[in-house]
Amino acid sequence: MPDRSDSPQPDAEKSSQLVAAAVAVAARAYAPYSGFRVGAALLLASGDLVTGANVENVSYGLTLCAERAALVRAVAEFGPKIRIRAVAVANLNQAASPPCGACRQVLAEFCSPDALIHFPTLENGALVQQTRRFGELLPFAFDLQIKP
Repeated sequence: MPDRSDSPQPDAEKSSQLVAAAVAVAARAYAPYSGFRVGAALLLASGDLVTGANVENVSYGLTLCAERAALVRAVAEFGPKIRIRAVAVANLNQAASPPCGACRQVLAEFCSPDALIHFPTLENGALVQQTRRFGELLPFAFDLQIKP
């Protein structure tokens, strides 16, 4: 598995920018079937910010989540050695959207257990920031250990 060395955690301002980017890109999601428009923003160890939106398909199993769309874009733009310091996931339904199980496993290739995952939600009319460390969301990520 790739080296996932830790990077400093983003400050509150950078985390807010990350969430705002996720909300903004959610507006560009392609979700004609569910109406559930999700955006994701990745803060890379390099300081670069990469976004992605969910893309639904009439054959529902082929739908691409926002987190994986952002990750594919990050690898395409910056190469396979990227490391993720933080992730924000937001939707236009004002509900908390932590990454799904498949996205958690895909993100595990590029996140350290200490990477921050932000997923805001609307509670009692106010936006509340939910934040967890990646290791809390996927404590037992699959890791291919090949022994000689």
